[in-house]
Amino acid sequence: MCGRYASTLPPELMMELFHLLRSVDLIPRYNIAPTQPICAIWEESGRREAHFARWGLVPRWVKDPREWPLLINARVETMAEKPAFRDLLKHGRCVVPASGYYEWRTNLDKSKQPFYITTADGGPMALAGLYAIWSGPEGEEVDTVATITVPANDQLAPIHDRMPAILQCEAIAQWLDVRGVDARTARQLAIPLDNGALKFHPVSTRINSAKYDDEGLIEPMSDVKPHPTAPNKAASAQMDLF
Repeated sequence: MCGRYASTLPPELMMELFHLLRSVDLIPRYNIAPTQPICAIWEESGRREAHFARWGLVPRWVKDPREWPLLINARVETMAEKPAFRDLLKHGRCVVPASGYYEWRTNLDKSKQPFYITTADGGPMALAGLYAIWSGPEGEEVDTVATITVPANDQLAPIHDRMPAILQCEAIAQWLDVRGVDARTARQLAIPLDNGALKFHPVSTRINSAKYDDEGLIEPMSDVKPHPTAPNKAASAQMDLF
């Protein structure tokens, strides 16, 4: 599961890395939470552009989003069968640029220690996602997104049993190419990163509150003692519904 992340990439780096046609005006964010606007990239008619979308997918056929559950993640194992995701895997694939993401380790005493997880070399992440454009009764349109999760690799399993699908190099272009790459092939791109590809450190529990959004959230905590951990269970219904 991925329920919080940071994105601090400057606009010029975004354009270079993701081959965007136009610059996108972004400010550094350190605590991006579900239901908030996020930056997502997808292709339309062969043109790759960045969009602002709600983190929490609402399919086009939903009548009232207020009665729709919060879908921030799609499990790779079931997304090809779930009605909310299966058509989007064919024509609604996107990537979500990130600098790192947060995950919580559950200790034996039931306390939760957050960790900030980044690439081992400090480079940017491209989280695999699915997008849908919801249309309202008055003609309004809202872009919405869910990120894809995969089983955690051995390195991250002691923290949580899920991790986001992080695309690298050519996999980014293939994932976004909905005209040339079919759903079955795209599904095979959403896999856990190899052990050693990521690094992590404990951070302050201030990350638990979406009201905080500052650079201090990603700073390592030096006074965290190692604790034995309980086996990870499925995430809560609110944050991981599948």
